[in-house]
Amino acid sequence: MNDLNIHFCDDPGAELRQILEGTPYTKCCVVVDDHTVLHCYPLVRSALPEHALVTVPSGEEHKNLDTCQTLWQAFTDQALDRHSVVIVLGGGVLCDMGGFCAATYKRGIDFILVPTTLLAQVDASIGGKLGVDFNHLKNHIGLFRLPASTIIHDGFLKTLPEEELRSGFAEVIKHTLIADDGMWDEVRSMSFPSLNWQRLIRHSVDVKGKIVADDPQEQGLRKLLNAGHTIGHAIETHLLRQGRKVTHGEAIAAGLICESYLSTERGLLPKNHADQISAFILETFGKLTLEEKDDDPIAGLTVQDKKNSGNRILCVLLERPGKARWDCEISLEDVKGALSSYRATQT
Repeated sequence: MNDLNIHFCDDPGAELRQILEGTPYTKCCVVVDDHTVLHCYPLVRSALPEHALVTVPSGEEHKNLDTCQTLWQAFTDQALDRHSVVIVLGGGVLCDMGGFCAATYKRGIDFILVPTTLLAQVDASIGGKLGVDFNHLKNHIGLFRLPASTIIHDGFLKTLPEEELRSGFAEVIKHTLIADDGMWDEVRSMSFPSLNWQRLIRHSVDVKGKIVADDPQEQGLRKLLNAGHTIGHAIETHLLRQGRKVTHGEAIAAGLICESYLSTERGLLPKNHADQISAFILETFGKLTLEEKDDDPIAGLTVQDKKNSGNRILCVLLERPGKARWDCEISLEDVKGALSSYRATQT
């Protein structure tokens, strides 16, 4: 984890102060959204040096180039130079977008991520993937660049509604399914209110951190982290385009069920394991309302997935809980078949 500069702490303000005192930055800018400015920024404000504060709207619908222009203009107005630092205090949307704006401003300045949601702490802030959506296509514009530091404080989770915790939990489930069958068995045996978030965050960071260290540019092994995302991102994009409400975690949970079904269809994953995965996820997240008329547009969106090669739609398929394969080719008909199977599942 040291190579990724990840710091677990009980006092994020003190951690930030120590990091900033160790580096002679010329200026400091803190980026927040309209939630974190109220609930999280007060916990670190007094520990920070003189700084500018920039607030942007929260929500996936604002993760776009228009908001980036707001941030780049704010950095310019504050005359940030290449020896300045941007501190991003927010969830997955803001970590992706704030980091992207810092990494592209004047060809890149240092940024520190302080993830405030479960989704950001277990996934979005780890590994240096940055980006924004384009025409609702998830993270369509972006790059790889590691933050100077990532500060993880599980106390921020107390500021979250249960819906946000569940959204992040989908990525926790994903990490167990691709890398740790023992943790998968442990997680599915527990009720949602009894989960130990501190332990699960550290486990997810450990899983993702080791994979990223081995494959920082996603040439091979890191593709495993996209389990559930080929179909899940397509579901999320389609529903958002329709103006229908869905969290990232709900979409990825549905994607994990669909891709587990395809794993069984390919003869990789025993059906009892697929049924087990489906039952647990449906019990935790419920089932999205997807109609047959949604199948074609969702399947079409998988063609835009970033993991694809040429005209081949590639996804992650499971062999068993704890072991998966990347670069598995699927067809549009496979996607539609998986969506049909998802609709037929019983909650």
